[in-house]
Amino acid sequence: MAQEAARQGHQAIFVCGGDGTINEVVNGMAPGECALGILPGGTANVAAKDLGLPHHPVAAARALTHAAPHRIALGRVTWQASEPAGARHADSSGRYFLSVAGVGFDAYVVHRLTWSFKTALGVAAYAWEAIHQVCRYEFPRFACRNSQGEWRGTQALFQRTERYAGWFHLAPGGSLLNRRMQVCVFESSSPWRYVLYTGALALRQHLGLGDVHLVEGSHLACAAENPRRPIYVELDGELAGELPATFELVPDALTLLLPTATGR
Repeated sequence: MAQEAARQGHQAIFVCGGDGTINEVVNGMAPGECALGILPGGTANVAAKDLGLPHHPVAAARALTHAAPHRIALGRVTWQASEPAGARHADSSGRYFLSVAGVGFDAYVVHRLTWSFKTALGVAAYAWEAIHQVCRYEFPRFACRNSQGEWRGTQALFQRTERYAGWFHLAPGGSLLNRRMQVCVFESSSPWRYVLYTGALALRQHLGLGDVHLVEGSHLACAAENPRRPIYVELDGELAGELPATFELVPDALTLLLPTATGR
């Protein structure tokens, strides 16, 4: 529907929903000139929190009656043509993400989470599923590479926003309104180390850990160390495919409408 509206030359599309719904609409619009207005809903809505939008959709609609357009960058993931047929969106043309892309344990939790459980408990469902899976997941390792170096780990979060999961301040200085993508890589394969990661994230001390790395990355290629072991990829909280995949920043990809008091 969003793709058809953009093709017909409409000036703006408004979407009411969470990060996954917004992601679907963005992939129908981008790249292009049609503007996007967000009426927050859904489970965590990282994008709305990053932009400081009112979380109630009616309040957001009122605020957007006085809005200014901002051209922003988007993240994009592309897969090899041989991507497994079971992957939901993977193809050689790629898929955009607005806020966050996750690889490894984060994406495995999304893979295991059922729609009914998520609908019933909201954000708490993600936390419960993470606790449930941390001692069951095998933490297969993968590597992310670009011209500046290589980083190996069991989870990587590609951040356009500062926040992760709505509450954790993962990537300092991150914002949808700047032209950067930060990648946070967690090295350990120990379930108990992941308990420590969570506590450190809550206290904003995760970057002080020796096995957590935050790097700037406008283009990284990621692949599993063992190609036979599937490692999942999620985009804006929805399962999207598996490694190998390439993650990049696409500048000037989307027009975002923001209340004039919110624009930065």
